[in-house]
Amino acid sequence: MIDLHTHSSRSDGTDAPADLVAQAAQAGLGTLAITDHDTTAGWDEAAEAAQRHGVALVRGAELSTRHRGRSVHLLAYLFDPTDAALVAEMDRMRDDRVPRLQRIVERMAADGFDVTWADVMAQVEEGAALGRPHLADALVAKGIAAHRNEVFDQWLHNGSAYYEPHYAVETAEAVRLVRAAGGVPVVAHPFATKRQRSLDGDDVAELVEAGLAGIEVDHRDHDDAGRALARELGDRHDLVPTGSSDFHGDGKTNRLGENTTAPESLARIEALATGVPVLR
Repeated sequence: MIDLHTHSSRSDGTDAPADLVAQAAQAGLGTLAITDHDTTAGWDEAAEAAQRHGVALVRGAELSTRHRGRSVHLLAYLFDPTDAALVAEMDRMRDDRVPRLQRIVERMAADGFDVTWADVMAQVEEGAALGRPHLADALVAKGIAAHRNEVFDQWLHNGSAYYEPHYAVETAEAVRLVRAAGGVPVVAHPFATKRQRSLDGDDVAELVEAGLAGIEVDHRDHDDAGRALARELGDRHDLVPTGSSDFHGDGKTNRLGENTTAPESLARIEALATGVPVLR
């Protein structure tokens, strides 16, 4: 089984990269991608664990991008982690998450929530990319909510009174940057029903012109219509179709291997990549 979208504690997952790989092996996965938000900080630890557990590792990241004012997540696989232009954008996206999250904490505290910046930082591993899930974890730790999903459903969703935007590179530019770094850009869950739908058919065509290589088809946030549309657009534009869990450990109910990618899709991704290889 091949799962090409997972997160570790280097962003908003709850498992260290090595533990993520160990769980993948226990779940019967033969190939795992580590795709933390806007960071490659977990690559080395995951690589060592993958060798130990006999799991093939696809090194990647999930980039925070924006297309026509809408949030779009872009999976970037097998890119050169030293590429200066891509690294600069990833650094900028990570850095802007800090003041953004501070503003959210300040607004919630002003409204009577018993939460401080120190409470949030207590939930963050050193060097991890910060995000709203860490604030959600702080609220859970304080007993204000039972789990992350409750926090997002009530207070931290994109349409909430506490939503704050953060810097995100334009999606087409991110696609070009990933390609220039020898990577393979694949749009993540573009037709999700549990969040703002990020793209339509014309948007996908525009991103194909920029160099988009693939589309995530099988994802738990896609209903049957969304999966069908993703597959149809993939066929129309010769995009690599993928499927994955979007696993976050205990941070979400998603389970490793609940959606998977076909071996021929992984082979196409490997053939396109010139940045770093799949580790086997």
